[in-house]
Parts: sequence; structure tokens; C-alpha cells
Amino acid sequence: MPEQKPWDGTTGSGAISGAGAGGAMDLAMDEGTTLEKTPGGPEGTGPAGKPRSLWSDAWRDLRRNPVFIISGLIILFLVTISIWPSLIATQDPLDCDLARAQEGSRPGHPFGFDGQGCDVYTRTVHGARTSVTVGVLSTLGVSLLGGVLGGLAGFFGGVWDAVLSRITDVFFGIPVVLGGLVFLSVVTSSTVWPVIGFIVLLGWPQIARIARGSVITAKQNDYVQAARALGASNSRMMLRHIAPNAIAPVIVVATIALGTYISLEATLSYLGVGLKPPAVSWGIDISAASQYVRNAPHMLLWPAGALAVTVLAFIMLGDAVRDALDPKLR
Repeated sequence: MPEQKPWDGTTGSGAISGAGAGGAMDLAMDEGTTLEKTPGGPEGTGPAGKPRSLWSDAWRDLRRNPVFIISGLIILFLVTISIWPSLIATQDPLDCDLARAQEGSRPGHPFGFDGQGCDVYTRTVHGARTSVTVGVLSTLGVSLLGGVLGGLAGFFGGVWDAVLSRITDVFFGIPVVLGGLVFLSVVTSSTVWPVIGFIVLLGWPQIARIARGSVITAKQNDYVQAARALGASNSRMMLRHIAPNAIAPVIVVATIALGTYISLEATLSYLGVGLKPPAVSWGIDISAASQYVRNAPHMLLWPAGALAVTVLAFIMLGDAVRDALDPKLR
């Protein structure tokens, strides 16, 4: 009978088990080292391997987008001087001296004077408050009204959807400038509220149509159908499941439209039916300067330039937000 050799741990199933245990331990140590070096998870996940949301991905892309940074800084500056114009303009925009009418730049008055002898620099700075106020409040009103009506129409459908669609078609057929001439010509107030009300009245159909289509797309997803099968109420499905996933297109359109609303206010004020003196507005100053454009072009240059930069900044911001929130562009 052959002599049996003692087991030395190098052959047989025992050896395989030993090698497997050692390999698993080495692999675990390597993985632990890798996790320590990389705090984030794999691509498409955040720290601790948690999946990133659309909003976190969008914010990450926006921070790397120079267009967003530049437009954001311009808008931040405009908002700051709108709230505290005295930070960079200490004079009164209504303090005018006819003896200085149409004069050019001089020390302490870098933009010169307008036809009434008012400081163009001071009026340009204070005019930002009117434009930003009209743009922001109009956008909030349009987004709220159009988003709610369009979202409800897209969610419930049926007669409500058909009626809203026909109403929006009627509003789309009204020329904006002509509607402003008719609507605001009977208003005597010199505040911003009639202009904001008019913009909301004619601007909500665009947001309503965008919100309707976005909600119709979102409610067909599997997670909404699962929530409905589990007995979730309509309000819970709308607020918890549909609205967070359908609001991105509304934000994009509203951001771009904000610049359009600012230019619309200036247009209506230029035509004499928007804001009226003694209110300070870029549109009012552009209208007054158009009569002296040959003799004193500085009166038109500065308020028109401020209006152009402001509208461009909001349009650039809207384009950056659109690129960040659109999954097809990734």
C-alpha cells in the first residue's frame, strides 16, 4: 500500500479554497483603497454611489458653462442696482436743470444730460429697477397662471383640455403690440402694475401650451402608472411625481421670455402707452431721446445699450439653462 503524503496546503480542494479566500481578501482590500481614493461613485452617480438627479447634473453643467457665469454676473449686478441704485448713483433721477439740456459728458456726469437737463447716468441706473421689476413679476405671473392651467389640462384632458386649447388659440391670434395699444391706452396709472397685468394676460398661453405637453409626456411614464395602480390620489401624482419631472421646459421658456417681457415694456413705454412720466424707464428715455438723436446721440446710446445688454443677458441665461436641462444635448 503506497505511503500517503501529509497534506501540505498546495493541492486539492483545500488549496483552491485557500487561494480563493486570499484572492477575495486582496480584491476587497483593493476595492477599499479605490473607494478611499474616489469619494464619488461610478459615472452617473454621486457620493456613496447615489444616483444623481437631473437637477444636480444641470447645476454641475451650469457651473462649467462660461455663458451661464457671464450672464449670471450681469443679472446679479442688475438685480443689485435695482434694489439699491444709490450704491452707484447718488443723485435724484428727477433732479433736472434745463440750462444743461443736451450737454455731453462732464466730471460727475459721465453720460451727459438729456433734453430736460436730467442726468442720463442716474436715469439709466434707476431705469434698471423698472425693467427688472416688470420682467421678474411678469414672468412669475405668467409661469404660475400658465403652468397651473396647462398642467391641469394635460393631466385631466377631455373637455377641459379642448376648451383651454381653443382659448389659447384665440390669445395667440392677438398681436402683442396692438393689444398693448388697445388695453393700456385707457389706463392712466403711471405704475408698473398695468403693464405687468397686460403681459400676464397675453403671455400665459405660451407657458400653458408648454406645460400641457410636458405633463402629457410625464404622466405616461411607468412610475406614474405604478403610483396610480397603488391608489395614489390625483393631487399626490401631480405634486410628487409629475410636476418635478415636467417643470424643466417651463423654466427654460420662462427664463428666455423674461428678456422678451423687458423689451416689451420698453416698447410699450416708447409708444407712450406703457409707463408714463414721472416714472423712470429705459423706454421713456429712448422715446424722449429719439427727437435729439442727431444733436445729442448720447441720450439714446446709454439707455438703449443698457436695455440691449439686459435682454441679451436673460436670453443667454435661458439658453444655458436649456442646454443643461435637455437630456438630448448631453
